[in-house]
Amino acid sequence: MGGEGFDIMNILIGLLIIAIGSFGQSSSYVPVRKIKDWSWECFWLVQGVFAWLVFPFLGALLAVPEGDTLFSLLQSSGTYMPVFYGVLWGVGGLTFGLSMRYLGVALGQSISLGTCSAFGTILPAIFGGMDLLHGSGLLVLTGVCVTLAGIAVIGYAGSLRAQNMTEEEKRAAIKDFALTKGLLVALLAGVMSACFNLGLEAGSTMLEKAKAGGASELFALNPVILLVTTGGFITNACYYIYQNIKNKTDKEYFSVPGNVLTHNILFCALAGVLWYSQFFGLGMGKSYFTESPAMMAFSWSILMSLNVIFSNVWGIVLKEWKGVSKKTIGVLITGIVILIISLIIPGL
Repeated sequence: MGGEGFDIMNILIGLLIIAIGSFGQSSSYVPVRKIKDWSWECFWLVQGVFAWLVFPFLGALLAVPEGDTLFSLLQSSGTYMPVFYGVLWGVGGLTFGLSMRYLGVALGQSISLGTCSAFGTILPAIFGGMDLLHGSGLLVLTGVCVTLAGIAVIGYAGSLRAQNMTEEEKRAAIKDFALTKGLLVALLAGVMSACFNLGLEAGSTMLEKAKAGGASELFALNPVILLVTTGGFITNACYYIYQNIKNKTDKEYFSVPGNVLTHNILFCALAGVLWYSQFFGLGMGKSYFTESPAMMAFSWSILMSLNVIFSNVWGIVLKEWKGVSKKTIGVLITGIVILIISLIIPGL
């Protein structure tokens, strides 16, 4: 794979950067658990302001070429399609949060991200003209299949856990546990979330303009990320404001004491920057794959696989797997190992 003489160190560095960002994303739901006296629609909207607007905006500023402005860069042709895909991705992001409410961090992220990984990797490759039956394309397709196999094994571990838990235990571990509803929501979340990578591909003109202007290749993707997350924010803000009105929770934002308000905002900001780190890291990591078409095409699946791995680690830390049988733990570990193997296939 890749051109002759391709530096394997570039692959390793890129993987490490993406892994660090992935760990941040998988950790972003932990600060949310510290938020006090706000309904879920309140803290989800506030953390979204940081995750989808504030930090992507700051990240985009790093890609502005000297003597240029972010506004002029965002006016590049193809500006609207990343936003459009972002709106669709917002539906996935919205249901993604719901999938974890119903299934927990481990199983909810596993199913959603597995579906997202497949669609988000294969569709851009097809649209880009890659032949998935030969050469680098076949490696990408093989990697996606192995990724799905690993996620399926982890999903099976989740079903074993559910079978062995009483209703009381399910509620204790995951307050709103609902397997059937959660599975449907997670699948929808995965399909729609794949639109994020389609949005990144749609912003290729802006990416090339930033590079041509002298922007660091490490940060050149950040303005496109800002457009996609802005589209996602539009979708989510409409829904959460609607929920505020419907549930009469709009007064909660400022009805809490000042110290609690500050506490909540800080934890929302922490959750936001951790969540954004996955795409900040993706952009930086991909800059090390430019000599390898397969790694570039598979980078989305790499991010999703790492997200699944780290989310299940957090699931263990948060005791979502507490009390399960050794067989279930063995199946879970097998799934994680398969995902790790999937990361190296395109580098063969």
